[in-house]
Amino acid sequence: MAAAAIAAIQVPALNSGRKSCWTGTPEIYFAKPIDNSRLVKLEDPRRGREMRQFGIALSCLFLLVMTYTWQHFKAIEYGYKIESMKNERNGLSELNHTLQLEEASLRSPDRIDRLARQNGMQPPRAGQVMRMDSTSDASAPVMASASVSVVSVP
Repeated sequence: MAAAAIAAIQVPALNSGRKSCWTGTPEIYFAKPIDNSRLVKLEDPRRGREMRQFGIALSCLFLLVMTYTWQHFKAIEYGYKIESMKNERNGLSELNHTLQLEEASLRSPDRIDRLARQNGMQPPRAGQVMRMDSTSDASAPVMASASVSVVSVP
């Protein structure tokens, strides 16, 4: 059988008309079926213990790394939240300042007088204004008053 395998290897080289540059002994591989079904693997208790210790150590290392990573990403996330809240606070502060300026311009007595005159109102004449909070006579009747607060929610 070995001779047939050697002849099969060398025949193509002879048929091609060229001389083979390989002059060593040919390497021949034979397939040999190996039956390991009757082998029994013995457990090594020391190796099992080492593998458990290694697994536990690797799990602890993994937990430490994941805890550090989680904390790092949370710190970055909180930094972004703080920055966005600062921007929102600055925007609200500018809006508050703008609204205060608008309120001051709307409460201007000159503006109110001008709008009143445009709507046909006239300044009060003498004797038309009666002050409610001044008490000139203690025995005189007092007009009832109520303070009403109006709150509007947009």
